[in-house]
Amino acid sequence: MIDLRGRRALITGGSRGIGAATARLLARAGADVMIGYRSRTADAEGVVAELRALGVRASSRAADIATREGADALVAATVSELGGLDLFVANAGVWPVEETGVADMEDERWSNTMRENVDSVFYTTRAAARVITNGGRIVLVSSTAGQRGEAFHADYGASKGAVISFTKSLAVELAPRGVTVNSVAPGWVDTEMVAGAMAAEGRDRINRGIPLGRVASADDIAGPIVFLCSPLARHITGEILNVNGGSVLCG
Repeated sequence: MIDLRGRRALITGGSRGIGAATARLLARAGADVMIGYRSRTADAEGVVAELRALGVRASSRAADIATREGADALVAATVSELGGLDLFVANAGVWPVEETGVADMEDERWSNTMRENVDSVFYTTRAAARVITNGGRIVLVSSTAGQRGEAFHADYGASKGAVISFTKSLAVELAPRGVTVNSVAPGWVDTEMVAGAMAAEGRDRINRGIPLGRVASADDIAGPIVFLCSPLARHITGEILNVNGGSVLCG
């Protein structure tokens, strides 16, 4: 039902986890895809090979998107290689594993989390907004932590709360251009980034805290992202779509 043939997509953090799953699903729907990544060249090239096998154009580019130069270069490469940009998914980010109360949180940790989770979204979205076409779609990946907060991870909660507010601000700003801006807010997701934390927390205990009874897979998050990129979501903008199995119920 979702047909994205002729659409050109850029996904940050696309070499693994949610980003890679989203890239695969966009390609299955017919979109051409550029993957942005930090350092996992072999993983990114593997995903690109999978996408090309589906018959779409696909490329990858390493970039430090927490800098203006890196973000601008990634978007420019997308436009150069794919001929334009219609769909932008800001997925890259970090989750500091160690629990740290704010009274003990070092400046470096706070600054790094904001750099990777907020600055990167700002720089890439700004660059994308300059070139994205009428009818374009922007999807920013936030988190339930940005809605309810997260004790001992105040830096992460604050960074994802910023992404949520940024989403709502841009939705109104870009609507006259026919560009929608939405956010997907996952809860626990079975990815490499949180594997250590899930092991420490106890997967069974985490599952019991989720009404649907299990931690999400990367594909569970990719589906809603692709929906928001599709014509089916053409009248949705400024929305925070919760994908958490019912563990956090908020509007």
